[in-house]
Parts: sequence; structure tokens; C-alpha cells
Amino acid sequence: MSNASSAELPKIVDPYKLAEHNSVLEGEIPLSALSRFREAVFGFEDGAVCRVKLSFYKDSERRRIVSGELEVPVNLECQRCMGPMKSVLVSRFVLGLVTSDEQAQGLPKDLEPFLTDDFSADLWSMTEDELLLVLAPYPLHDRGECPANEDLKAYEPDGSSEKPEKKAGDNPFSVLAGLKNTKH
Repeated sequence: MSNASSAELPKIVDPYKLAEHNSVLEGEIPLSALSRFREAVFGFEDGAVCRVKLSFYKDSERRRIVSGELEVPVNLECQRCMGPMKSVLVSRFVLGLVTSDEQAQGLPKDLEPFLTDDFSADLWSMTEDELLLVLAPYPLHDRGECPANEDLKAYEPDGSSEKPEKKAGDNPFSVLAGLKNTKH
């Protein structure tokens, strides 16, 4: 297995040639170069990078495959306190290399397609897509670590984190029933 490694992951490669040679690429992508991802996170430190390891190979059915591991430290916006939340995003994925929608439809269900040109693929764009897929839709600090934790306790009558028990007769729409019977 050949092994290519550099400080910065190449942006454009020939994935089919890499798969023929069972190649492994390791490197980094500056987060400042990933505009869609940059807009989706709360922020990151200056000079932050995504660490990437990609393995290109052919499977037993002679399909060309790229499997990868990504890791990136970022700040997400906690949806409870709306403040920054340090997080490390990690992604592991396996993609089938395809050049058409017809080839993509022929892949088994456990392989996601990676649509490429005949001789080139943009690894930075692929990495950015995978990072966007692992973003939590509603990131939250752990309840005990969230700055809004004190505010949350104010909404609980006894300051505990237990939910009050519901009585059988409690009906959240009882106020509406009263309004229905009033005349305008």
C-alpha cells in the first residue's frame, strides 16, 4: 500500500488512479478555506484545520471506494444559552466513486456515492460535505455545564430538574374551552 502524506491535503486528485494503487492520503485542510462549513459553525480558532485521512481502494466487487476519517475542533452555538460551545466533530465514512447518477443508483445501500469527473475529484469539497453532515442540528451544552442552567432552574418551582407530575384532570386546552363559551 502506498502512502502519501503532506501538511496540507491536496485539493484536486485523480481518485481512480489512487484507488488502483491502494493509496492513503493524510493531511490538513484550513477551515478558513471551507466557506459553507465556516458559515454553519459559531467559530473556530485562527489557523484551525480539519485533520483528514482518506484511503482509496477497490472492494471485492471491483468498485472504487474512498473511506475517510475527519476530525475538527470548532465552536458550535448552544441552542439553550445561544453561546459558544467547544466541540470536536468526528466523521467516519465510506463512499463509492461514481461518474454518473446511473452508477450511483447501482451502488449497494451501505455505500453513499461520491460523484466525480472521470479523472478528478475535489477532496476539500467532499470533506466539507462530510463535515456538514455530522453537525448536530441542535447542539447543546451538557445541562450541568450550560451557562443557561441557572435560568432553567428559575422555571422549575422547587429549583430541581424533575418535571412536575401531571394530574389526571390537567388539560392544557381548558382555557380555550372557556373562551369558546364566551359570546363576542
